[in-house]
Amino acid sequence: MIRALHRWPGLLAALLLLVLSLSGAALSVFPAAERLSSPQTPTALSIADLAERIQAVHPQVEQIRRAPSGRITAYWVEGGRPQAAVIDPVTGQGIASADPNRLERWLTNLHRSLFLGDGGRIAAAAGASAMVLLALSGTVLVARRAGGWRRWFMPLRGPLWGRLHVEIARVAVAGLLLSSATGLWMTASTFDLFPDGPAISTMQANPSGRVGLSLAAMDFLRETPAAELRSLSLPAPDDAADVFTVKTDRGTGTLDQGTGALLAWNDLTGWQGVSETIYMLHTGQGAAWIGLVLGLTALGVPAMAVTGFILWLSGWRARPRIRGNVTAGHAETIILVGSEGGSTWGFAATLRAALTNAGQTVHVAAISSFDPARYAKAQRILILAATYGDGDAPASAKGFIDRLRSLPAPPAIPLAVLGFGDRSFPAYCAFARAIAETAEAKGWRMLVPFDSIDRQSAQDFARWGRLLGAAMDIDLELVHQPVPPAVLSLTLVSRRNYGAEVQAPTAILRFALPKVSLWRALAGGGFGRFSAGDLLGVLPAGSAVPRFYSLASGRCDGFIEIVVRKHPAGLCSGQLLELEVGDTINGFLHSNAGFHAGRGRAPLILIGAGTGIGPLAGFVRANARHRPIHLFFGMRHPDSDFLYTEELAAWQREGRLLQLATAFSRGRMPRYVQDALREEAAEIARLVRKGAKIMVCGGRGMAAGVSDALADVLAPIGLSPDLLKAEGRYVEDVY
Repeated sequence: MIRALHRWPGLLAALLLLVLSLSGAALSVFPAAERLSSPQTPTALSIADLAERIQAVHPQVEQIRRAPSGRITAYWVEGGRPQAAVIDPVTGQGIASADPNRLERWLTNLHRSLFLGDGGRIAAAAGASAMVLLALSGTVLVARRAGGWRRWFMPLRGPLWGRLHVEIARVAVAGLLLSSATGLWMTASTFDLFPDGPAISTMQANPSGRVGLSLAAMDFLRETPAAELRSLSLPAPDDAADVFTVKTDRGTGTLDQGTGALLAWNDLTGWQGVSETIYMLHTGQGAAWIGLVLGLTALGVPAMAVTGFILWLSGWRARPRIRGNVTAGHAETIILVGSEGGSTWGFAATLRAALTNAGQTVHVAAISSFDPARYAKAQRILILAATYGDGDAPASAKGFIDRLRSLPAPPAIPLAVLGFGDRSFPAYCAFARAIAETAEAKGWRMLVPFDSIDRQSAQDFARWGRLLGAAMDIDLELVHQPVPPAVLSLTLVSRRNYGAEVQAPTAILRFALPKVSLWRALAGGGFGRFSAGDLLGVLPAGSAVPRFYSLASGRCDGFIEIVVRKHPAGLCSGQLLELEVGDTINGFLHSNAGFHAGRGRAPLILIGAGTGIGPLAGFVRANARHRPIHLFFGMRHPDSDFLYTEELAAWQREGRLLQLATAFSRGRMPRYVQDALREEAAEIARLVRKGAKIMVCGGRGMAAGVSDALADVLAPIGLSPDLLKAEGRYVEDVY
């Protein structure tokens, strides 16, 4: 029984455990490196002394933070732009950039969520649970093999690999058990499975109304060692009602900026102390040597992972299914693919087949596998790349351009780049074009000039194929037949019409949930599992290219809902708006995990205009836990296109929606959603300080205006949309 408990979790979770252990081991180095590189705070230095030294160098400083490693960072705004620097506490001078380490952030996202959001966190928690079970069952098995607990470290006999497995296990098991148990605690805390601690209230007005008291005259700051500081927020110089907010190892409080009096204080609770201790044990933040020890024990996981077959199988499943794919070292032609939705892989398969028929040996792989050193026999590299969003790289190609720039010299193999996109978007094929421009700037010889494919045009692809064939001195005819997605018939059950008065016909279309097999329901395939923010792909009659619409509903709502506006000469929107109740369309589901509200309890700031209200309404509808949601909704006229007006009022009464701010671009006093944001600047800044996530949906022009407005709103608190994007707290779904 114990062997079974040890064997099956190891077999089933092998790859996941390898990822978690290796990323955890790599992350364990950063706290120690930060500790070694950060000047330590002198014991006799007070918070007042530290703040005065920094203020002398950076008069506009707004916040000072001290990390568990001792690193001190100051934040301020200069010339309208947020600034930050690592500070030497002795001099107050900036000594290094405060920009986050990209590698550390990447590893952290991998370790915490596998880049899969809440689903990835659940998977990581499952891996930690498997590790707990493996550690406990392994401990029992090691004790049995050694002949009892007292003989734990006795020499072993038997085959080398078996002995090595046990030797590593009995050294690493304690660290692995501690790492996995604390990891489970942190995941549970992330999903609010523990009771909330007492509310901390430190927001008070400045009762004296006076300003200008020197830091050295404030008793609390002068008497508290800087080594106990966590953060100090300084009041705005022109705001007499603002206060100092200070967080230390003992608690949090506020100070009158005119008298230095302590206005409020909250001691660190026992529950918070336990949580912080567990965080320290798991991350090594504040105890770097513990992190290094746990990192070393984590390296025991790959050494004990003898499940090579499972690793191979997992790697095989992660690769595209292209038959006859020649290995990279034996191929004459290397085809690298960057695709978001998967359609570009179909073009790569057509190209590979045509080149193979012409006598070429071809290797096809994801663009992320780019490695010129492996291409021993390659005579050319062909890159087929789609563009995601507003000129971004697909998820499978993140960082590729940086890798190109870092090449010491361009490969001698000639290159051809083909972009895939939709010419109606401003950033048409921007990522593929950036690849070509970067390669040319590095001196890479181009086999054929950069070209692009508009809306998956088979004619454009065939034309490019003839150019490529001429450059290769072969006849190359590319006849691409797109593989149609697996669609289901969706029946319209209701529609609500808007926008006729402003010549912008719009409708909320609700379709019945199609029946799915039990297996699909359990596995989440097809329409087995979806959430608001995912995409409904619709194949319009007379076209093989799908159009995508953001879902305003989730599986638990029991229906599929989208919001559609009629576009001039819009084939799909025109057909959808002609539907009557009982009519059907062919549709399929496309995941859009990057635009999910998630299950956290941090406030949500939802911003949308026009049909962009669709997924935002879905987030509010699903908010049964009454997460604080603030919705900013822009429309043309309240009498014509106030979408979801009845539902929004009901959701406010039910507590699903905390605040609704509207903006009407037509009428006596026209304004836009950006204006509403600026009017609520103080509240938005407060919410963002509390960890709020901002989600924007709508047209590109609106999204650009919203970004500019939020840049102005967030600048006083040292933040910006770009910084929030880097933290995953600012996401867009624009069209």
